[in-house]
Amino acid sequence: MREVAIIGVGVTKFGELWNKSFRAIGIEAGMKAMEDANLSGSEVDGIFIGNMSAGRFINQQHIDALIADYSGMAARNVPATRVEAGGASGGVAFRQAVMAVASGMHDVVLVGGAEKMTDLDDVAINSVMDATADADWEAGMGVTFASLHAMIAQRMIHEGTATREEIASFAVNSHYHGALNPNAQFRKAITLDTVLRSGPVATPLGMFDCAPISDGAASLVLCPLEDAKKYTDSYVKVSAVTQASDTLSLSQRSDITSYGATVAAAQAAYRQVGITAQDIQVAEVHDTYTVSGIMALQDLGFFNKGEAGKAVLDGQCQIGGKIAINTSGGLKARGHPIGATGVAQVVEIAEQLRGSADKRQVENAKYGLAQSTGGMGSAVTVSIMEAI
Repeated sequence: MREVAIIGVGVTKFGELWNKSFRAIGIEAGMKAMEDANLSGSEVDGIFIGNMSAGRFINQQHIDALIADYSGMAARNVPATRVEAGGASGGVAFRQAVMAVASGMHDVVLVGGAEKMTDLDDVAINSVMDATADADWEAGMGVTFASLHAMIAQRMIHEGTATREEIASFAVNSHYHGALNPNAQFRKAITLDTVLRSGPVATPLGMFDCAPISDGAASLVLCPLEDAKKYTDSYVKVSAVTQASDTLSLSQRSDITSYGATVAAAQAAYRQVGITAQDIQVAEVHDTYTVSGIMALQDLGFFNKGEAGKAVLDGQCQIGGKIAINTSGGLKARGHPIGATGVAQVVEIAEQLRGSADKRQVENAKYGLAQSTGGMGSAVTVSIMEAI
């Protein structure tokens, strides 16, 4: 198997992009990544696209063909594959692309992730998102994605592994970093009181505990590590990309305050690289809700159970702290266009490791990690990148 490098990155602004179509933002991100990699486009021999639900959001299926067509790749018959795994769609697309290059199936691969969510009303949008849970035994019974996360939060508070204030502090951390990111949907720091006093969504979670509805796209260019210098001097090594699964329904699990798939994927990734969680200096974790961010810090091994919330509340997860978490602003502040999220996380880690993250730069970072989650931790990818 060949080692793989990220040689180009591209991302659009995230938010309510009323004046841009799905295809426009997808092509914009891809062109930025190819320009960053110093490619003309003729070198690309494979495309992988993360997208959760364009069929319902914009009434457009066959996203792979659409992107191949409007990027000009269809004229060369470049194969394009769309990947769907709920909120982990982008993360799984990245993993598929890495495997394609590592195996020798492809040499230069474009990975994209995109979602255009704001063309529907809030009820319809949330119906699409709720469908990533178990349609028969959860969503079909009136259980929403928000209420499932609220159940986890209630259980953590009941067990004493996190307080309401500690859970809320994750949003403060994300907004603190999002204020430094020119592409973030929300570029304003907030206070803990703002989160705690925000309108109720599902007890104990309020509006500021939830990631927003977003449009946006992100893209990466991959090639064999040994060939990276042919294109650019600014590249990073993909050291591991692992994936794990769990039950679709949260009710089938013995412990709802930990995602077993995250634990399994993280442990496999650390073994592959030969490091521990303590060697990671910067990480992007999937904070669809504040409570999922707290849980991720524990499942990834950054903090022991019951200690993650305290660490975030104390500022240990800000740039300059013990470990920099969600320097992009995370899903909460950067935004969460579902298919783009997993790819955007890897873009942020790549920028950190090559020293191009500007005001949110983590100094001397060697290893970075991205965790992408689909549904209620039913599909999880963990990617570790290394500075060269």
